Amino acid sequence: MNYRETLDWMFAQLPMYQREGKSAYKADLSNTFHLASYLGNPEKAFRSIHVAGTNGKGSTSHMLASIFQEAGYVVGLYTSPHLKDFRERIRINGQEIPEGYIIDFIKKHKEFFEKSRLSFFEMTVGLAFQYFVASKVDIAIIEVGLGGRLDSTNIITPEISIITNIGMDHTQFLGTTLAQIASEKAGIIKQNIPVVIGRTTPETKVVFKEKANEKESDLFFAEEFNGLLYSTDLKGMYQKENIRTVMTACRVLKKNGWRIEEKSVRKGLNNVVSNTKLLGRWQILKQHPKVICDTAHNVDGLTQVMNQLLEEKFEILHIVLGVVNDKDLKTILPLFPSEGIYYFSKPDNKRGLDPKILHKEALNFGLKGDCYNSIKKAYQAALQSATDKDVIYVGGSTFVVAEII
Repeated sequence: MNYRETLDWMFAQLPMYQREGKSAYKADLSNTFHLASYLGNPEKAFRSIHVAGTNGKGSTSHMLASIFQEAGYVVGLYTSPHLKDFRERIRINGQEIPEGYIIDFIKKHKEFFEKSRLSFFEMTVGLAFQYFVASKVDIAIIEVGLGGRLDSTNIITPEISIITNIGMDHTQFLGTTLAQIASEKAGIIKQNIPVVIGRTTPETKVVFKEKANEKESDLFFAEEFNGLLYSTDLKGMYQKENIRTVMTACRVLKKNGWRIEEKSVRKGLNNVVSNTKLLGRWQILKQHPKVICDTAHNVDGLTQVMNQLLEEKFEILHIVLGVVNDKDLKTILPLFPSEGIYYFSKPDNKRGLDPKILHKEALNFGLKGDCYNSIKKAYQAALQSATDKDVIYVGGSTFVVAEII
């Protein structure tokens, strides 16, 4: 199989959450442990940092990777989902995993994967961990896919665990209260391993304290960080929270023996995009008209992004919007400004919501516009309508951003 055929085979094995939704979720780690044992337990052969959270875990992971790169380490980075190419999920010092490695890995283990009925995500975690071992990384930053306790990445014993924040997302899997969701994400806290929490509420703080106490783990709250916050090349205002989390984690890691000088932290935060190739976080695609895209897709993330969007200067605001079909529209649509002109469309994905349904629901909140057959057509329509003094925002889903970058 060539690279394209290999990916098609991987995507087709069992339902993948990114495409299929709830039917792909597995509340069990037995397959992952089975795979790890078969591969010789690669997760035990490299040092790691584990990052969970409702929002910000991707940015936080990339910030940490950039800092470690500036400090001179060989750094693995595992994140999900990808925007354009599957290989974005697995990088070393910003370089994507080679196509040939993926082809050879699947070819070598294909019979085992089929026999064991492994999911796309389980295979991908095994691939990443094996690649990090083969590449002799000094440290790997591992982002949780969904939740924490039952996520396939949760077989590692990291140097530090990080939970960025807790918000109402994936409630069909993780629970319907902040405390329940916090409990699932706190499942990454390991015995005697320090943990950093980015943002808390009274409801979630109790959960984290109880779990850290149970695991005898030192607990650090980034909200208590005292010191100068460095700047970053990631321009979303919400990144300040992630910077505080990352700088807190660096202090803990440095105290535990990692060589991370302040200049590495400062340079790492200022070179996240160039070092790690992160895309889709308050990314400016054009200046005249100004085009902004962001992958925010839940209440917590969209609240912050919409606040920043309304601080932009424009004559007319154009919003290209698409969402997935399990999104609670009654909670996210009120966050969008009614003064915008909307271009409703459906991401090219099995989970994409019909734009006519989105349009109808949006009218209930005073959001007006037209429907388009594709995200690209909606985006082109916005570009044709906008003047140099306007702003175009593209978002609502990771899939929407992926189609126009």
